[in-house]
Amino acid sequence: MTADLNPVTLLWALRSPCNLGCRYCYFGTIEEHRGAVPLQSGALSHLARTDLDLAAITAFVDTLPGSRVKRIFIAGGEPLIWPPVMEVIAAIKAAGVQVVLCTNGIPLNRPELLDMIISLGVDAVSVSLDSPDADYNDTWRPARNGKHAHQDVISGIQALITARGSSPSPRVGLYSVITRLNIDVVQTGAVLASELGCDYFVPQPIALEHGHALHTQLSLTDGDADPMSEAFTQLYRSCTPVRLPDPSYPGRVVDSITHEQGFVSGCFGGTNLFFIEPDGSVYDCPSSLKIAATAPGRTIRGADARTLFAAAGPCSDCGLFSRDCVNMWPLMGFERFLTERIPT
Repeated sequence: MTADLNPVTLLWALRSPCNLGCRYCYFGTIEEHRGAVPLQSGALSHLARTDLDLAAITAFVDTLPGSRVKRIFIAGGEPLIWPPVMEVIAAIKAAGVQVVLCTNGIPLNRPELLDMIISLGVDAVSVSLDSPDADYNDTWRPARNGKHAHQDVISGIQALITARGSSPSPRVGLYSVITRLNIDVVQTGAVLASELGCDYFVPQPIALEHGHALHTQLSLTDGDADPMSEAFTQLYRSCTPVRLPDPSYPGRVVDSITHEQGFVSGCFGGTNLFFIEPDGSVYDCPSSLKIAATAPGRTIRGADARTLFAAAGPCSDCGLFSRDCVNMWPLMGFERFLTERIPT
């Protein structure tokens, strides 16, 4: 990365398929798309047939050296079920760019995959698990094969932490989606992360559009603001041995509950943060409102990262705030998870 340019973070939904059937996934569900895959610009689906092939992906990755791109979060779908994914990661690391893998954790039970994650120098692995309670987690995050479950995620995390040994990397973290039904995970998730030996924990509010079938049942409302605020207060007072997002994060989460839409002063989307979809489309951020308001056309297909993410001016104000935005703050503050000493 060129030293005198502000660094760029990419959240890259690399692949569409997934081995879980999470009922509130931002890709939607296979069941709802089986009859008709959404085709509008920016829409995601696990059944999409437009994912970039390996050649197109590696051609873009080859242009990363000398660009502003400092860190890439590789997400999905589930990226670790795609056989060429480690080839992509190797190329990104060879370009001098940090890699954070976002996974459901089940593939981490494969020893050969762990060996590659460690040998390639992956900087961090973020694992999604929405509750220490197996029944709750597996109700909302069921495996499509009906076999893998909560315990496979736990064992995957344990296997990775064991495999890295005394090495400081990859850092390992736990991400939990907060709904009206599991506000307690703000604290219990941190306890689980600590017990497993994780390095960081991020509880993130669910982001469902009003038309979503689960919006009424799961979305946080004004009445949840006080319990959420109290849960975060207790979390940040608990002296947990895992790292947490910046202390400003709880306030942002609670504000997003009482103000679902609004204004963001000095937003980093489109300046220091970009979102890439599996078909290569590029957006300033994953916010559904921002995507809907953005004309299609930008893509990494055939593009050069040095020009696509060329030097930009200061972060700009944005009037398209949604709850999606809140979950970007821990990504932009991820340096604290990679560089700060882990408390003991």
